[in-house]
Amino acid sequence: MTGDRSRLLNFVKKFIGTVRFGNDHFGAIMGYGDYVVGESVISRVYYVEGLGHNLFSVRQFCDFNLEVAFRKHSCYVRDTNGVDLIKRSRGTNLYTSSVEDMMKSSPICLLSKASKNKYWLWHRRLNHLNFGTINDLAMKDLVRGLPRLKFKKDHLCSACQL
Repeated sequence: MTGDRSRLLNFVKKFIGTVRFGNDHFGAIMGYGDYVVGESVISRVYYVEGLGHNLFSVRQFCDFNLEVAFRKHSCYVRDTNGVDLIKRSRGTNLYTSSVEDMMKSSPICLLSKASKNKYWLWHRRLNHLNFGTINDLAMKDLVRGLPRLKFKKDHLCSACQL
C-alpha cells in the first residue's frame, strides 16, 4: 500500500474498500497500480488516501506462499525452501525496511509472475529452457510432473529477451 499516487504506473482508479490500521483508523483504498523500484516492478499495489508510509501486506506475502515470521528484534520473509528473501530489524514499535536497500544487497523477488498456460509455467520452472528441449523432455518422460504436451512458443519471454 502507498499513499503516493504519483509512484504508481498503470493506475486503475477504483474504490476497492477500506483498510484498518493498528490504531483503529481506516483508510480508503482508491485504486491500484504498478510500483516501480529501480528496474523492478511490484504489481497491484493499493493506493490508500492519506497513508504516510508504504506498507507491505503480510496477507499478500502469504497468498504467494511465502512465510512471514516476526521475532522480538527482527522480521523475516522466506520462500518455501526457507531462504530469507527479506530480513529486517525492529525499531521502537515498527519493523521497517527499505526496498531500495534490499535491492542493492541482492536481487529478490517480491512477486512472481503467473503463467497464462502450462507451456510458460514449465518454461520458467525449467530455468527458461528452450521449447525444443522441453518437448524432448516431455516426450521421453524425463521430468516428473511435466505433462506430455506439444509445447508451443507464442511470444518471446521478457527474461529471455535479455
